[in-house]
Amino acid sequence: MNPVLLDTHVFVWALAAPERLPAEAWPILRDESRPLRLSVASAWELSIKVGLGKIQLPTGISRFVSEGCRQLEAQLLPIGLAHLERLASLPMHHRDPFDRMIVAQARTDGLQLLSFDAALQAYDVDFAA
Repeated sequence: MNPVLLDTHVFVWALAAPERLPAEAWPILRDESRPLRLSVASAWELSIKVGLGKIQLPTGISRFVSEGCRQLEAQLLPIGLAHLERLASLPMHHRDPFDRMIVAQARTDGLQLLSFDAALQAYDVDFAA
């Protein structure tokens, strides 16, 4: 089964606000046959939002991401040149650069995307839920 790339909000909700996460996400997050990935773009996005005061995390960003990945058994996915190449060719359905990078990574690496962002539905990407 293809690995699942977590959108930033899915990662945050699963760890810090589980009541916000739609019920259909939990079987995917708990399925040991589906490896989970978190883009370094999500960690970058969280860092910026914390710095701007748009989000508060229960711990520092490094600890939140590393412990969250450990708790969810997710691997951090680096950004590579192939991801950047794909990003450059994506249509501008979504203006958020972090979401666009996550889509580019999912498409480049053949990952399923777990997201509840309706704006991402415009992209040709395989969704996990």
